[in-house]
Amino acid sequence: MLTDISIKNLAIIDELGLTLAPGFNVLTGETGAGKSIIIDAVSLLLGGRADGTLIRSGCDAAIVEGNFLLESELQAELRPLLEQEGLDEPAQPERLALARELRANGRNVCRVNGRSVALAMLREIGARLVDIHGQSEHLSLLQVRSHLQLLDRFGGLAAERAALAAVVRKLEAARRELADLIEGARQAAQRTDLLNFQVKEIGAARLKADEEAGLLEERTRLANAERLAELATLAAEAASEGVEGDAGQKSSAADLLRTAVQALERLVRIDASRAAQLEVGRSLAEQTAEWGRDVSAYRDGIEFNPKRLQAVEERLHLLQDLQRKYGASIEAVLAHAALAAAELLRISNTDERVAHLRTEEAALLAQVGALGSALSAKRSVAGKRLSALVMAELNDLQMSGGKFAAAMQMTDDAHGAPIEGGRCVAFDHSGIDALEFMISPNPGEPLKPLVKIASGGETARLMLALKGVLAQADQTPTLIFDEIDQGLGGRVGHVVGQKLWQLATAHQVLCITHLPQLAGFGDAHFRVEKQVRGRRTVTSAATLPAEARLVELAEMLGGDSAANRQSAAELLELVAASKQGTKARKPR
Repeated sequence: MLTDISIKNLAIIDELGLTLAPGFNVLTGETGAGKSIIIDAVSLLLGGRADGTLIRSGCDAAIVEGNFLLESELQAELRPLLEQEGLDEPAQPERLALARELRANGRNVCRVNGRSVALAMLREIGARLVDIHGQSEHLSLLQVRSHLQLLDRFGGLAAERAALAAVVRKLEAARRELADLIEGARQAAQRTDLLNFQVKEIGAARLKADEEAGLLEERTRLANAERLAELATLAAEAASEGVEGDAGQKSSAADLLRTAVQALERLVRIDASRAAQLEVGRSLAEQTAEWGRDVSAYRDGIEFNPKRLQAVEERLHLLQDLQRKYGASIEAVLAHAALAAAELLRISNTDERVAHLRTEEAALLAQVGALGSALSAKRSVAGKRLSALVMAELNDLQMSGGKFAAAMQMTDDAHGAPIEGGRCVAFDHSGIDALEFMISPNPGEPLKPLVKIASGGETARLMLALKGVLAQADQTPTLIFDEIDQGLGGRVGHVVGQKLWQLATAHQVLCITHLPQLAGFGDAHFRVEKQVRGRRTVTSAATLPAEARLVELAEMLGGDSAANRQSAAELLELVAASKQGTKARKPR
């Protein structure tokens, strides 16, 4: 619902703010006071057409801002769109703020939750929030694509529609795969040769996932064998084999440590307190000797093998060549081989798979035809019930000659779903029916598409009749009725007011009216008036408390007099009695 709206520098409105109630809101005031400007402001907020002449004279820009409170179902519907555009507010998903700024230089600025968006995005979001009856630009019932969904909701056919849509999705998937196979068969021979070559080339290499790192290490050792042997010899001689000194004798770290140990053994015989140092020395001597033997063994094991080096180089070159062709790593190359083998298997089984898919397609088409026919029959029943209820509503609204019908038709399609009578008909996720609401507002006139009826008060009453019947099926949260009381008398005005009030059990309703009988049903009553301030005309709006509302209704009855106040009080009593006796309204 629209919780509040702020308007600045729009036409004769300099600055105006309205906080709306969740039920039935009525706006009253003299002709020309600016009531329709408020509706124009809402239209702008929803992405409606903008005209620079709407900007208040002498101002650089007009600004309209509105805040909405979203029910959980509408949150779920809008969430993907808002998240995709980065407009969501995870901390307050139930809140949505729209803004529109018209500038004198012709520029338009649109915002959703404080972020700039294109006008088309504002319009797409706004279309799900408000219906303005009296402006076809913002009227969801004038979108033919919504009619079938409304009828299904009215008839409680959501489960049947969902079941059919699931089968259609399976059929679409089967047809996509079938088309891919048929198209692929034309290139199968050439593709098979390529895949066979790839599988054989990779298979012949007998790849191991971890071999490349080992080969790189081995290549480094083989390429540096001479240098490794030289360094290992130096280390072994210094550690244990001995290095020849000036006197021609060889000595090593192990020899020197043994000499040190022998000296400590003699020392400990004299001073036993140094026994710990002796043990450390013996350990170092043993470790050094062992270390030297290990280095010698490493040196002796160094391989001078040019043939092995060449083999390793060739193997690494093969691995790099395969990686260049099929993937950045051996794992990726092996994965490519697996995919190629799987594709070869699919190609080899193409004929069998095509035959299977054709059988599956025929079975799914038959299922779509059966489910679609059953759904179509239920829609026909729901359409007749909807038509009867709408015409009853039209009769209450002094349009007894009006007719309404939900016109359904099917379109022949050679590739469509089979139904009784040997026909094949087009289908989509909604079924096999195309539906459009048809209406004849006056006796003797033929039924015409709802989208082509004239605008004005008559249209608003037609929409009220439809909205009343489709109250639970229509998910648009806020409904605005402009000019709905044109040509109506007080008695019918009472009926219209009662129906609008009943409609407000499932929607937030905002209505501009000149009829006190209609205004009396409002849950919140706003008076719109214009005044002259400093030689400028300005519009203001305020919520009317009980006493002020009585005065306003008296004014609407002909003037503020004791008699009219009494009539206004009686009118409110009549409204209260009507509300009390109306079972259609659910407790809030």
